[in-house]
Amino acid sequence: MNLTLWICAGLLAAVALAGGISKTFVPKETLAATHGGGWTEDAGVGFVKGLGVLELLAAVGLILPAVLGIAPVLVPVTAACWVLLMIGAMVTHGRLGESRFVLLNLTYLALAAFIAWGRFGPHSFTG
Repeated sequence: MNLTLWICAGLLAAVALAGGISKTFVPKETLAATHGGGWTEDAGVGFVKGLGVLELLAAVGLILPAVLGIAPVLVPVTAACWVLLMIGAMVTHGRLGESRFVLLNLTYLALAAFIAWGRFGPHSFTG
């Protein structure tokens, strides 16, 4: 189970890293032109870049605390925060009728919920 949780955290961290890099460093106009990026048209540049920074922090928070053994409780906290972020993403894509992205975000939400459950509960780093 521990290995499964690590794999899920690694996958989710890769997703967060990719999304964070694109939202932080790619111009908003370029993001708006990509498939699934239409939501950025009505969002401010600061909001999009802020989400990008949050995703970069999530990528770090899902892996680094446990690897370094410094405040490993941040792993499930980060996963729980990712659940909240994915709820917002699902609402946003749902309003735009992008059901494929809603399902993709639901998958990420499920991974994050699994990590939060496992690391807060039976497979915590402190137990």
